[in-house]
Amino acid sequence: MVVYKKNNLRKKTKSFKEAKITQYDVIANLALTNSIEHLNLSYSQKLCGAEGSVEFKDEGVYTYDNKGKRYLDCLGGYGIFNIGHRHPKVISAVKAQLDQVCLHSQDLLNPWAAYLASQLAKITPGNLKYTFFCNSGTEAVEGALKLARLYTGKSEIISTKNSYHGVSLGALSATGRDVFRKPFEPLLNGFTHVPFGDIDALAKAITKDTACVILEPIQGEGGINLPPAGYLKQVRKLTKQHNILLILDEVQTGMGRTGKMFACEHESVVPDILCLAKALGGGVMPIGCFMSNAKVWQAFTPNPTIHNSTFGGNPLACAAASATIEVLLEEHLIARSMVMGNYFFTELNKLKCKYPNILKDVRGKGLLIGLEFNSQDLREDIQVKLFHKGVLVAATLNANSTIRIEPPLIITQSQIDFVITTLDYILTELNAKIKPIKTKILKKAN
Repeated sequence: MVVYKKNNLRKKTKSFKEAKITQYDVIANLALTNSIEHLNLSYSQKLCGAEGSVEFKDEGVYTYDNKGKRYLDCLGGYGIFNIGHRHPKVISAVKAQLDQVCLHSQDLLNPWAAYLASQLAKITPGNLKYTFFCNSGTEAVEGALKLARLYTGKSEIISTKNSYHGVSLGALSATGRDVFRKPFEPLLNGFTHVPFGDIDALAKAITKDTACVILEPIQGEGGINLPPAGYLKQVRKLTKQHNILLILDEVQTGMGRTGKMFACEHESVVPDILCLAKALGGGVMPIGCFMSNAKVWQAFTPNPTIHNSTFGGNPLACAAASATIEVLLEEHLIARSMVMGNYFFTELNKLKCKYPNILKDVRGKGLLIGLEFNSQDLREDIQVKLFHKGVLVAATLNANSTIRIEPPLIITQSQIDFVITTLDYILTELNAKIKPIKTKILKKAN
């Protein structure tokens, strides 16, 4: 409940009745001030915060601010909204569960967690069978790393440079970028980082004390980086040869994002441990998990509570995730991701050919797309202009010149055309400014 100063209370209450203003209207109007004063000073520099644009309502592929402006969401909450904003089936599932059990007692059996775990066992590749539920991707990675050490009895973990696995101490130790790591060192011991996609470097890093390798099938925050074809298969072969575990972090790539339910399926690779989160909750509830096969999971048997979570696997989140899986399958959104992704790539590559001095690269898979520009300044300028024209995108955390495009998988061809037309218009304007500058430089050189 909002607490007001005494001298403002009567005035606010009166205006509510006269203008039918809701409490949400009031806190939306206070969002910028409250964010700067009580969340983080950085909101004074944030694009949508500095302009006072406040997220007010979401539906399908669109976000609406408190002034009524509509934005086509091509950011997707960094990969949360695979099935769109507020999907009716997921909303209904959560509302129904509110009338049954909200948070579980921890002592009796939790039917939703058990049912969701059985669903995940059916849709994940290979022999992945057992699931531990948590609340986020970072927590999923933490649990996976602990399980790998517990099962193998070894402590060394190999990750990749430019990777992103989360910001808690364990997940941060696996994350491969110094800007996140350095301020918090010393981190956990035993972590080595090798170049992503370099199988020879990975092979050289393995020792007798290596417990596991942790990878993103596609580096998300690293700039939407794809490894060479066959890399995941080579990694899987290598880890089996050395009897070490393979953890795949599919927090961003899972749940249909890349045109398969899980990105590892593009190379028919089955990990020993799989991490999920983000889109698992259908954009309605936060939920994460890590999964493994029966052999590895036996490490938890002697002490089942050695790793636990109070809110992990709660009925509301599990009901949302269960409905999300059903939506992905019933609406054929995995195949749709590939079809719409291919169309997006075709049109974006036309822009790359048209504006080579601005747009350096287009890469990704399905509807996980990275646009790399020739400088960070260009990326920032284009991102701002897209925002003003009603398209939401964002940079990748480890690659400042790259914009991510991660729209809901329900995006249509006409909506993609709107993005392409808008981006084409922006690039045309920028190109006109860049050419005269280059001409002046050439004249001076001569």
